[in-house]
Amino acid sequence: MALTGLDIYKLLPKTNCKKCGRPTCLAFAMQLAQKKANLSDCPDVSEDAKNTLGAASAPPIKLVTIGANGKKVQVGEENVLFRHDEKFYHPTGIGITICDDLSNEAFDERLKKINQMKVSRVGTEIEIDLITLINKSNTPEKFADAAKKISEGSHHCIILSSTSVDNMKSALANCAGKRPLLHGANAQNCASMAALAVENKCPMTVTAPTLEELADLAECAKKAGVEEIVLDVSGDNPRDVLQKLTKIRRAALKKNFRAIGYPAITLVLEEDPFQEISLAATYVAKYAGIVVVNNCEPWGIMPLLTVRTNLYTDPQKPIQVEPKLYSIGDVKENSPVIFTTNFSLTYYTVEGEVEASRVPAYILSVDTGGTSVLTAYSGDKLNDKTVAKAMEAAQVASKVKHKKLIIPGLVAAMSGKLQETLGWEILVGPREASGIPSYLKTEWHN
Repeated sequence: MALTGLDIYKLLPKTNCKKCGRPTCLAFAMQLAQKKANLSDCPDVSEDAKNTLGAASAPPIKLVTIGANGKKVQVGEENVLFRHDEKFYHPTGIGITICDDLSNEAFDERLKKINQMKVSRVGTEIEIDLITLINKSNTPEKFADAAKKISEGSHHCIILSSTSVDNMKSALANCAGKRPLLHGANAQNCASMAALAVENKCPMTVTAPTLEELADLAECAKKAGVEEIVLDVSGDNPRDVLQKLTKIRRAALKKNFRAIGYPAITLVLEEDPFQEISLAATYVAKYAGIVVVNNCEPWGIMPLLTVRTNLYTDPQKPIQVEPKLYSIGDVKENSPVIFTTNFSLTYYTVEGEVEASRVPAYILSVDTGGTSVLTAYSGDKLNDKTVAKAMEAAQVASKVKHKKLIIPGLVAAMSGKLQETLGWEILVGPREASGIPSYLKTEWHN
């Protein structure tokens, strides 16, 4: 049973020394109870208190790290069910499969394709995290050779998938330094797989038909010395998978049930690529720590990465770009000037359409606290004074010889006041960003 803040407070030094970064020991105790602080933050806590509070202060979902040195993937250690309560901290790891029975040419081609799987969204380059090597050949030699190729030829973290302990051992000999996730432990091989994981200091998965059996296997691995465990809830029935993912998260957070307080992995290996990505996106939202797919096409991976990016942002902090004047193309003194807000999605949508028009232009990003055009206008964060301030800060008047400013069509109502304040000619642009290319080509004259 979880300790309350007052229970924890009784075990603390009660000196209010502020070394933990909190104003009082009671405040620190309350944060410990809410899993928002670590016991290690208090340098003066006694050993007896550490023993008593260790389990109580540990995160309800264990943090698991895959990889070493360079790129790492961390999953788990989440505190809430819903991101409006508090943001999610460790983004779902996205993995793509590669089988060890492919020909050398096919293997190299797929590995190259996976390595190049990157997309750009709202100014940020995002990519997958993991390569899942499946021991489809069921031979140790091919599994080991494939593991060596991935280890030497990719910066991504590795998941080794095999139910054969001997085959897993052979593959590990070629990539243990990358600290891969060992996938394939079940009721028959759990003890042997756990011994292999402990020997190589690697995290491992466990899988079982029911949550009760899953908890037993996790306990078996833990007793064997495995520190980092991932629960494999893969299956052919999406409803069952979704229910298991949700029950694991709820049991860990609401019931403090430590036996399944681990992140989960699901392999979504559907024949229909559209169904596969749809299910994978669903599991990212509820509540997979790692999702693995067969799909190796940009059109399939991009929406999956986009879903993850959208979910793993702080809902209380809008994504913003730096408020300043941006030059799109080979701008000159007669280039048009457009303004929009510094909300990333709005800005990059406008930027994309300006680029598509092939008309060099300036875009003035006005600081509205990262809100969209209409939201900012409704909240009076976008008005003639904020635009004038932004133009002055960016020295727009010194960049162009004309005095014409194109404003979003959605805020046409502010054109009169803006013209009065700036002394510039105000041109009302299209209501939607998609209309920018045709507007610049046909309406812009200087």
